[in-house]
Amino acid sequence: MDEQKKSKALIDPKVLKAIIEYGPIIVFFASYYLADLYTATAAIIIATLVVLALSLIIERRIPIMPVVTGCVIIVFGGLTLWLKDETFIKMKPTIIQIVFGLVLLVGLYTKNIFLEKLLGSSLKMKPHGWIILTRRFAFFFFTMAVLNEVVWRTQSTDFWVNFKVFGILVLTILFLVTQIQLLKKYLIEP
Repeated sequence: MDEQKKSKALIDPKVLKAIIEYGPIIVFFASYYLADLYTATAAIIIATLVVLALSLIIERRIPIMPVVTGCVIIVFGGLTLWLKDETFIKMKPTIIQIVFGLVLLVGLYTKNIFLEKLLGSSLKMKPHGWIILTRRFAFFFFTMAVLNEVVWRTQSTDFWVNFKVFGILVLTILFLVTQIQLLKKYLIEP
């Protein structure tokens, strides 16, 4: 058995994807409630580096979204720890959401539908459906950026951490559910 087959057998790709996406946020949440925001910030930086390295070792590549998110976590988390100012880690979701929204809009402008490139292998839709879905996702990301700003600037750190971990997840699921009609309308049957 060659080396690549061995490494792929270690972790199922779906499990690896879940670890990369949710591992650092779970570590952040647990660390926050076991210690404090600064410990949680250091923990999420370390967890992010670990999952990126794990992805590189097992998959021989790192997907672009975790790289972007990881860079923002490292920069803003590092500033939080270095300056002892929690503002930076609280701004991190805002920055990530804005970056994702802008990337989608720039893609639309340049005729590169990034969502289609990202999801097209598992979701077949008519071109106009991808355009609508991209616009909606961009709007959603910008809305989430504004919401994060409102929450961290007006609520306690405990409330913000719970919003970051659970609120954003619930709102994302609700957003995805509201897109089912669009998917049905533009889905290309196999």
